[in-house]
Amino acid sequence: MTPLPPFTPARFAEVMEATWPPHSHRDLGPFRLREGVGGGKRVSAASREAPWRDADLSAAEAAMAMPLFVLREGDEDLDRALAARGYRIVDPVVACAAPVARLTGDLPPMAAFAHWPPLASALEIWAEGGIGPGRIAVMARVQGPKSAILARTADRAAGVAFVACHGAEAMVHAIEVRPSARRQGTGSTLLRAAANWAAERGAARLSLAVTERNAPALSLYHRAGLEIVGRYHYRARPDRAPVPG
Repeated sequence: MTPLPPFTPARFAEVMEATWPPHSHRDLGPFRLREGVGGGKRVSAASREAPWRDADLSAAEAAMAMPLFVLREGDEDLDRALAARGYRIVDPVVACAAPVARLTGDLPPMAAFAHWPPLASALEIWAEGGIGPGRIAVMARVQGPKSAILARTADRAAGVAFVACHGAEAMVHAIEVRPSARRQGTGSTLLRAAANWAAERGAARLSLAVTERNAPALSLYHRAGLEIVGRYHYRARPDRAPVPG
């Protein structure tokens, strides 16, 4: 098997864009502006794609109703410029990844199963966790292989996740576990089932993103064998309501 390229910030951004795509985007000078249409910050934030000047940044700001930027490794100059303009940091995020083979394994019968389109029980769990129609629409836009993963505990729907492939890369999004099923292994089941699904489709690496403040999830992913491969955060104007999610 051909080795995968290093998981650089640019590679991670490419995989995320493919497996959690915005409704639309356009390039304005060196900045890429995205329209999320209710899909959350990941699909609504502007990003730097080329060297920029202050005039480019001002033009990007003016073009967005609610200015929001994603800052990745290598964007330190832009981060400082936004801070000087009064932008505040929002939701620092950790990027995690691991070889798919490290995460696969057997599961008890009916512990979890992959399906698409999402069953009503999967949509219900997502809705309970605040993952509504806007984010379901993001999932529907994915062009490559994709699936919902529904986990069961004590014969009841307990958790759900979304997984999609971009070539030999797989990425998991929208992991949601019902409060009554937490600390019972449901998250681990979802992660393993997603890895099994990805392996069946030839993916060699699986990644995900989680906010730094979500310590229980970070602990789960560390135990499963995922490693931190990068970090990013958003900056938003303090006088504008932040994009949720």
